[in-house]
Amino acid sequence: MVQQPTMNTKRVPTGKEVTIRPAVVADGIPIANLVNYYAGMGEMLPKSKYQVYQHISGFVVAVIDKQVVGCGVLHVLWEDLAEIRSLAVLKEYQHQGLGTKMVTHLIQEARLLGLSQVFALTYVPGFFESMGFHHIDKRTLPQKIWIDCINCAKFPDCDEEAFLLTLED
Repeated sequence: MVQQPTMNTKRVPTGKEVTIRPAVVADGIPIANLVNYYAGMGEMLPKSKYQVYQHISGFVVAVIDKQVVGCGVLHVLWEDLAEIRSLAVLKEYQHQGLGTKMVTHLIQEARLLGLSQVFALTYVPGFFESMGFHHIDKRTLPQKIWIDCINCAKFPDCDEEAFLLTLED
């Protein structure tokens, strides 16, 4: 059985400060542990420490009391398209707006980069719908399929749903 990373098991107390910030190298191990906890449950794809460090500059983290409790990354795939991936929040901190704050941060980053679309593959469609994303057919994302999906153990029978957000100027 996969265990959740050893972290504080309390709910976020009222008044605790949550910081959403770009990840730094020291966040690599907590990010890898968090992502791989959910990967072990089949809820996302695993990431090696190497992969996390390779993309550390694209990650954002949610931090409470100097502890990484959430993460996500904006991965640019094409001149107009990026993916939000590896979005995870420790179970005891879920349903408190941390995922929303991280996705909002990543969308703002996409706008600053001049991207016009952001997508996500997910097992939690309601979350992305609540953020304004709309359901699309995965086959409309050829860049994703031929860059990443082709090497995935779930290809071609992926059971994740695709959601797209078109960014307005």
